[in-house]
Amino acid sequence: MEKLLPAEIVRQIREVFQQLKHPVQILFFGTQKHCEYCTEIRQLLEEVSELSDLIGLSVYDVEQDADLAKLYRVEGKAPATIIAAREGEQITDFGIRYLGIPSGHEFTTLIQAILLVSARDSGLTPQSREYIQSLTKPLHLEVFVTPTCPYCPRAVVLAYQLAMENPKMVLAEGIEAMEFDELSNRYMISGVPDTVINADAGRVVGAVPESHMLAELMRVLG
Repeated sequence: MEKLLPAEIVRQIREVFQQLKHPVQILFFGTQKHCEYCTEIRQLLEEVSELSDLIGLSVYDVEQDADLAKLYRVEGKAPATIIAAREGEQITDFGIRYLGIPSGHEFTTLIQAILLVSARDSGLTPQSREYIQSLTKPLHLEVFVTPTCPYCPRAVVLAYQLAMENPKMVLAEGIEAMEFDELSNRYMISGVPDTVINADAGRVVGAVPESHMLAELMRVLG
């Protein structure tokens, strides 16, 4: 089978993965139903996970592994990639998801998510950390992106950082807008990145600074 990742990219990723600190488990949920990119995504994740001993990969099917899909809140959302932490047999879910194929600029998002989870630190400012840790209401961030958008990874990674800080309360999903067109149409997505907060209780369009996102979250959650 021909490799998806060119040799030069593989070399660069190996170099970046020198920064990995703690083990990461990638969970991929595919589907037997119409899924244009499931085979490619699985191959891509296999090639990435082979580049470090600290990265593991588990492959599931949303229909056949329905209980697990429900546990990880990806039922009806395949193809879905979850970047979780691993300590021995223990998998810790940080609420970090990517729906669709992480290609183009979104391949950067996948690599950044792996680094983020491996570091076990959100990297947020003290003000953001304090606010996110104090949440009493659930926060669902759906960040719509396309592979050709150079600003999209910044928006998705910020959502991932917020989830990382309080995974019990925050779920962050990067969503490939064209693959999940029903969802895009529901929210009338016309440009990317577009972050939908709690099923459209609030919106942040563009890749905004952390302080801007925090202000909008405070407005939405009260």
